[in-house]
Amino acid sequence: MESLRKYLAEIIGTFVLVFFGCGTAVVTGCSVQNPGAYILTALAFGLVIVAMAYSIGNVSGCHINPAVSLAMFMTKKLDIKDLLLYMCSQVVGAVAGALALWAFLGKDCGFGTNGLFDESVPKSLGIEVILTFVFVLAILGVTSKVENGKIAGLVIGLSLTLVHILGIAFTGTSVNPARSIGPAIMAGGDALQNVWVFIVGPLLGAALAAIVYRVIDPASLKKEEAKK
Repeated sequence: MESLRKYLAEIIGTFVLVFFGCGTAVVTGCSVQNPGAYILTALAFGLVIVAMAYSIGNVSGCHINPAVSLAMFMTKKLDIKDLLLYMCSQVVGAVAGALALWAFLGKDCGFGTNGLFDESVPKSLGIEVILTFVFVLAILGVTSKVENGKIAGLVIGLSLTLVHILGIAFTGTSVNPARSIGPAIMAGGDALQNVWVFIVGPLLGAALAAIVYRVIDPASLKKEEAKK
C-alpha cells in the first residue's frame, strides 16, 4: 500500500507539472518576443515544484521527473523497482496532464511541446544535457543533508525556474522526459518525431550530474550505503 501511494503521488505531481507548466506556456503564448509570458512560464514550472515538494514530497520524494529518478537510483537513493515504476507513473501523469489541456484548450493548442533548437539535434541534445545537469546537481546537493529539508522544495523550484529562463529560448526546456512525452503524444507530428531528443538529453544530463556528485561529495553516497 505504501508503494502504491508513492506511485500515485508521482502521477499526481507530474499531472500538475504538465497541466500548470505547459498550460501556462499555452495560454500566455510563451515566446522570446513576449518577455512577460516567458517569465511567467518559467515561474509556473518552478512554482509547481515548490507546491508539490511540500505536498507530496513526504510521500514519494516528489521526483515527478524520470531524470531525477535516474539520478536518485545512481546515488543509491532508489532501487531498480521503484526507478521503473516511478518512471511509468510519471509518464502516466504527464499524459493525463496533456489530456486535460486537450479537454480545456482543444487539440490544436500546441500543448507546450518542446522543439529542436535551430533545427539541430546535436545543439538541442547539448543544451538539454547542460540544463538537466545543473538542475539535477542542485537537487542532489540540497537533498544530501537532512537539515536542508525545510528549504529543499524552494531551492529545487527556483533551480527549475533558472534553467527555464535560459532554456525556453532554445528548446522550450524539457529537463524532464515525462514532461516532453505527454504533450508530444497529444500533439503528434514533429513533436512526437523529435521527442527522443528530450528523453535522451535529460537522462544523459542527470546521469552526468549523478556521476559528478558522487565524485565531489562521496561522503553522501557512503551515508546512503550505510543506511542499507
